[in-house]
Amino acid sequence: MIETLTRKNTRLSIRASAESKDLLERAARMEGKNLSDFVLENAVSAAEAIVADDPNLALTDKQWKRFVSALDAPPRNIGALRKLLTKPGVFDAD
Repeated sequence: MIETLTRKNTRLSIRASAESKDLLERAARMEGKNLSDFVLENAVSAAEAIVADDPNLALTDKQWKRFVSALDAPPRNIGALRKLLTKPGVFDAD
């Protein structure tokens, strides 16, 4: 997550209804934060989630080659994973 405790040097202004502002202030108090920090942290968190869900994968040529190589490589034999996937789970019938 983007660190919000670093020095902030850009201003962001928004308009909100009195009801929205009251709600935001109440939630900020409940979190023990000031209104600006509360709004910024939650907005950044929402923005990160939206960007993370972007279906477009942008890689440099070097990153793309490493990615394709990893996909083309034979699967590794991981004993613990093999055991986990072959033993019956808690919801499997006896």
